[in-house]
Amino acid sequence: MTQLGRHSRPFRVRCTDPVSNPEFNPYLRRYEEFGSPVVLSREAANACGRWGQVFAQEQPVHLEIGSGNGFFLAGIAQVHPEWNVLGVEIRYKRIVTAAKKIRAFGVEDNARITRYDAWWLDEVFAAGELSGIYLNHPDPWPKEKHQRNRLLCPFFAEWAARTLKPGSEMRLKTDSLLNLRQLEAAIMDQPFEIVAQVEDIGRNGVPWPADEEITTNFQRKFQNMGLPVHGMVLRR
Repeated sequence: MTQLGRHSRPFRVRCTDPVSNPEFNPYLRRYEEFGSPVVLSREAANACGRWGQVFAQEQPVHLEIGSGNGFFLAGIAQVHPEWNVLGVEIRYKRIVTAAKKIRAFGVEDNARITRYDAWWLDEVFAAGELSGIYLNHPDPWPKEKHQRNRLLCPFFAEWAARTLKPGSEMRLKTDSLLNLRQLEAAIMDQPFEIVAQVEDIGRNGVPWPADEEITTNFQRKFQNMGLPVHGMVLRR
């Protein structure tokens, strides 16, 4: 694993697969036994530098961080069969749900879901291995006392700059303007440019191709309440 520079992650325990214990979490065994498209944590750690081989065929690898129920993950894989799309989640139930969504959408060849902590992705991907990164509604952690938990920080930006191929995009969709401001600040010392930024995509349109606008359940909740959702596109 390549160590990142002067910015450090907050304290996190590495994400490893525990010994099976259904009493610990009823979805743990289902996660361990599901098979493809689920990539177990230990398998993800061993895939560094060769993610293209984990899919049915080698294609550009795109990553969604925090896949939730897998609606965006399966949707974007369906729109782009020429991409390999990997989702990262931490909760067993969400991984199982996302895996079912992948099968339901018929994208088992080019979509995978794995369990890993977003703070440790530097040990999962080699430099220049990703062709796109997507973040949909990350927790903004608005209270100052929780600032150390904010993923959109210099450490994350440094990792993204190292892992993305030059010319690739990182996209953020969020219900929080704080997330936009945090990402703007995080990339100040990194080789990113903001190519598009839209406040209230429902009113002003999306800053990415219309066929790549996958409306997630979380996004729909905000729209149904009449609250704006924002978008940003960065280019490495």
